[in-house]
Amino acid sequence: MDLNTMTQYWLQPDNQPQSPEETQQLRAVLQYHEHRYYVLNDPLISDYEYDVIYKKLEAAEAFHPDWVTPDSPTKRVGNSLNSAFNTVDHIVPMLSLENSYNADDLREWDRKCKELSKTGTVEYCIEPKFDGASISVIYENNILSRSATRGDGVQGDDITTNTRRIRNIPLSAPFSQYGIQQIEIRGEVVMTKKAFDAFNDNLAKSGQPLLANPRNAASGSLRMKDPNEVGKRNLEAFLYHVSYIVETPDMQANNIPQTHEQMLQMLWDCGIKSPVKEMKVCDNIQDVIDYCTYYESIRDTLPYEIDGMVIKVNNLHQQEVLGMTTHHPRWAIAYKFKARQATTTLLDVEYQVGRTGAVTPVAKLKPVGIGGVTVSSISIHNADYIREKDLRIGDTVLIERAGDVIPQIVKSLPEYRNGSEQPIIYPTECPVCKSVLSKEADEAVWRCINVECEAQVVERIIHYVSKDAMDIRSFGEQQVIRFYGLKLIADIPGIYTLDWNAFDNMPGFGKRSVENLRAAIEASKTQPLHRLIYGLGIRHVGETTAKALAQKVNHLLDFVQFSAEDLMQLEDIGPKVASSIVAFFHNPQNIEMLQHLESLGVQFTKPVKAVNEADGEQKLSGQTFLFTGTLPTLKRSDAEAMAEALGGKIASGVSSKLNYLVAGDEAGSKLEKAKKIPSIHIINEAEFLALVNA
Repeated sequence: MDLNTMTQYWLQPDNQPQSPEETQQLRAVLQYHEHRYYVLNDPLISDYEYDVIYKKLEAAEAFHPDWVTPDSPTKRVGNSLNSAFNTVDHIVPMLSLENSYNADDLREWDRKCKELSKTGTVEYCIEPKFDGASISVIYENNILSRSATRGDGVQGDDITTNTRRIRNIPLSAPFSQYGIQQIEIRGEVVMTKKAFDAFNDNLAKSGQPLLANPRNAASGSLRMKDPNEVGKRNLEAFLYHVSYIVETPDMQANNIPQTHEQMLQMLWDCGIKSPVKEMKVCDNIQDVIDYCTYYESIRDTLPYEIDGMVIKVNNLHQQEVLGMTTHHPRWAIAYKFKARQATTTLLDVEYQVGRTGAVTPVAKLKPVGIGGVTVSSISIHNADYIREKDLRIGDTVLIERAGDVIPQIVKSLPEYRNGSEQPIIYPTECPVCKSVLSKEADEAVWRCINVECEAQVVERIIHYVSKDAMDIRSFGEQQVIRFYGLKLIADIPGIYTLDWNAFDNMPGFGKRSVENLRAAIEASKTQPLHRLIYGLGIRHVGETTAKALAQKVNHLLDFVQFSAEDLMQLEDIGPKVASSIVAFFHNPQNIEMLQHLESLGVQFTKPVKAVNEADGEQKLSGQTFLFTGTLPTLKRSDAEAMAEALGGKIASGVSSKLNYLVAGDEAGSKLEKAKKIPSIHIINEAEFLALVNA
């Protein structure tokens, strides 16, 4: 199954992962949709549907800790960064919030809060969930010193210069009167509905493309290179959470607030726009539910877009007691409003061809506005989906934005039919190359099996240059489409044989841009082998599988000699994945392409690993490591790379096979579990570095 088909499979309530291979499928689906949402700004499923799949993965990993992998979506809090800005570390990670969609979810969360805090009463503070772009702002000695985007939750883009253009973020604030020397505040940058409409009116008058919605407008504005342009967009910010405080050394009295409500009031009193007028404090969960219901009823009257409410434990000491998971704080939850719905007309169906040849039908709709977004196209997935929904061209259809994100067709409305509607006839030929389509018995998707199909070629090139693959900066999707259309590239090897003279006088490509692109392409030749394997776009081979494969060969073309049985001996590789890999490396066209890539200088071998000069062996060979918590100086990925470079293996979870657990701050459940297994050595970062440098 391709990732879109897998998505539909895992959204079915009865489908639960029963093996490490199926759990890896869940991860691949989630990583795919994270990439679509955070990197491409082109999501394919709703927040709610993402949560459904995420919770299945979370449950599977909780029940089978040995199935957990270091790159699982449950082990991180966010996604990709914008390379156009300097990357900075957040003082405290910006975690996601757990989502709820009904009153029962809130009651269950209330029960857990009382149970974990060991108290019968918990006071809550409720505020709107602003639909904008998350930021972090730092004040030092009363002066705005830095601002950053959320980024991947641990690091973000430094947008200080742009933030200074947002007029309701003061350049200085009197935090010293509260005994505060440094403070990190989280919030949301928004564009009001009025400002959004006015800005789009100006774009329309000048013949420029309109912005999609206020959220995208705010997010895109923060990353603009010209701060003056940012200032023209009339952005606003709500700052609503204090994540870190350093007290002044000579503070005589503790004036720092002890509740979230008081924190919001402190921000307001310091000249910062916090939601003090919108928030409400409740001493029971029913009042919380009632306030959420009330706000949902008035959302359309607000001057800005919101997609729910955020409920936080008010007492800051209780927040500390409740703590957090690696993904979200236990003391806060987001209540998401019901999906937006509207009716419109299904005008036509177009068919798009993806990297693996999957042919996806896309419904073209009479444009209709839902929650600030104009919807004119919706994926309708596959022939089975069309048949189940009984969709016809000319139908009146009910659509919704589930979770206020991605639109979908809920159903057709046969009662509005007048006899002019036409059945949707699924093509038997590829809409691009006219090859006959094929469908495997266990799949719902039809595919073009012509690997030379132009649409597939373009999608494969886009995947190859992407951030998680060969990471060729300045070579994005639009550049690939443009270069292919100009016949500058025809396939993946063509990336390395670009005619640089063709860029002379090409619009959008000055001398520096060309130099940057040329350097990025050259640098990609030395990417690690696992990135190359992932970049080749082999069906069912995600990043984790690519890393496992890279460890098993000295040269990429060694896989020509592997059978499916050989591959299934490797961890987390089942029959489908093995069959796909064998098919790829037994395709003469693929082998010819790989040989061409190698002749152009792309690295096909693993770097020689560090060895212990005393005994000629890798000093950590045979030892299994797991890193948990926040290490004092090392990023976890860097520590893992150090262990692997010396022959160590990175474990996916705590088990009797683990040799070393390297624990940092807030190590959590892994540390507690490791303490119960006597054979595991629990060490800190310093002790790990001593092993490395021994």
